[in-house]
Amino acid sequence: MRTLDRGRRAFLRAQALLSAGALLRPEGVLAAPADARVLRTEFAIAETSFDPAFASDAASDGVIANIMEAMLDYDFLVRPVKLVPRTLEALPTVDDGGRTYTCRLRKGIHFTPDPAFKGQRRELVAADYAYALKRILDPAVRSPWLWLLDHKLVGGDDARAAAQRNGRFDYDAPLPGLEVVDRYTLRIRLVAPDLRFPYVIAVQNTAAVAREVVEHYGADLGAHPVGTGPYKLGVYQRSSRIELVANPDFRETTYVPAGPVPPEFAQVAAALKGKRLPRTPRVDIRIIEEGQSAWLAFVNRELDLLEILPSEMVQQALAGGRLKPELAARGIVHRELLRPTVSFVYFNMEDPLVGGYTPEKIALRRAVSMGFDTGEFVRVLYNGRAHPANGPIPPDIAGYDPALHTDAQVYDPAAARALLDRYGYRDRNGDGYREQPDGSPLVLTRWSTPNSIARQTDELWRKNMQAIGIAMDFRSERITELRKMARNGKIPMRGDGWNADYPDAENFMQLLYGGAVGQANYARFNLPAFNELYEKARTLPDSPARTALFSQMTRLVISYAPWKLLVNDIEDTLAHPWARNFVPHPIRSQVWMYVDVDPDARAAAR
Repeated sequence: MRTLDRGRRAFLRAQALLSAGALLRPEGVLAAPADARVLRTEFAIAETSFDPAFASDAASDGVIANIMEAMLDYDFLVRPVKLVPRTLEALPTVDDGGRTYTCRLRKGIHFTPDPAFKGQRRELVAADYAYALKRILDPAVRSPWLWLLDHKLVGGDDARAAAQRNGRFDYDAPLPGLEVVDRYTLRIRLVAPDLRFPYVIAVQNTAAVAREVVEHYGADLGAHPVGTGPYKLGVYQRSSRIELVANPDFRETTYVPAGPVPPEFAQVAAALKGKRLPRTPRVDIRIIEEGQSAWLAFVNRELDLLEILPSEMVQQALAGGRLKPELAARGIVHRELLRPTVSFVYFNMEDPLVGGYTPEKIALRRAVSMGFDTGEFVRVLYNGRAHPANGPIPPDIAGYDPALHTDAQVYDPAAARALLDRYGYRDRNGDGYREQPDGSPLVLTRWSTPNSIARQTDELWRKNMQAIGIAMDFRSERITELRKMARNGKIPMRGDGWNADYPDAENFMQLLYGGAVGQANYARFNLPAFNELYEKARTLPDSPARTALFSQMTRLVISYAPWKLLVNDIEDTLAHPWARNFVPHPIRSQVWMYVDVDPDARAAAR
């Protein structure tokens, strides 16, 4: 699960006061490293962990994807997106109608040297992937990625049940769903056909993990990622700075497109032809949570890439969706991507105030949803760089129905007030705010992150809810703590979002699947009718019949309102002219290995 603010976007950002002309070094942004070919970029949120089985935010996952390797990946430039082998010789062979996948690894791939290997050169083998997938199943790991494998692997449920009984997962016990056929071959057996399972083994959080590394570092594993990818971890200052250094042991790799490349990317494909990867020897990542500070660092040339233009700085960078002439004159390159994302506010369905499936509880959530002005949210907080979401599934995702129209969450404060009146939420003491039907106080508690954008978003919520007579309390905490609280069901209401892990509706609907409560289902929505449709859709190939099931699920989400749907993001990327070949990808995490930094061009611009 890559949440949006796990997802690299502080997606609730307000309009800023300073312009690009205020060329001051923002607080907390350090001077550029001395290495002329370093690629300097930023994250809008801090990382949580580099343990692939445990991490679930886009900052952590972006680093993991460059250090560690899943079996499959997505081609860099081919569109529509296409799966390609990463550590496999070829795409898996499929048997039994989609129940069995045989994965054959390339020989001669090695982990980066690490003290855990005691001086031995360690080759990547099939058992490393079997071990990594077992870690996701292990209850002690508490992996938010369990939904990828839950109830899917033959013997997987039995292994989890045994671990829960015995207090430990037996990694040495045979697991029929993960058969290590030989040193380089892993056979994965599924309980039922799943034609989308290749997407699972392309998610970076299924990356190979060496058992020796896990046992060597123990609880500190998240700060010691060891993989086979193009980079290894260099300088690491938690929640401040992350440095990636090119892996000298990385196998010889060049980029050859695996299919048609759109004309707008042809020049990038030509520039990469025959060039060994990674192109950038070092990536320096700073954590800059305030969008204004990130913008000033970019215009001051302290960052080479602004991978997501902060929404509050859109007016400083763009006019009518195009780069302003004064920035274009500096050679800055602007790319636009309608990323397959959805942002929303979730309600904890187990919370005594906002949760529940009875009519009055549904009415409260639906009234809150109708009382919030998403149009103003897009205009003011996004500066127009987003589209209102029509459902949990974003466009360009298999299972999305462009003909489906949902209107239950359309902004209508009058209807919201009437709905609250009808179900007994009235102002009984004359203070201007409603009480619950039994007369007890009605105060919604919304959690968010402690930054200026969240504060301004809170003010929009306060204003909108006051207009329908609902009082709100606002609390804040760092994102890492919010994630823990959400998994434990401690947050009644919070804004969040999701970046696609793979291009299929299942990836979004699992956020509301009852089997994912305590994992990615922060709303703790557990509706039998929804669960039944979700499980049925899992068994079908992409088809109109399957899309129809997702449309039924969307209608249930609108009806029961565990989410207030917000937007699908338009992401704007800015790159200085010396940071070449950067093209954002709709699915895969950061693509720094393809970026070429020209130190002479950078020096000439100063």
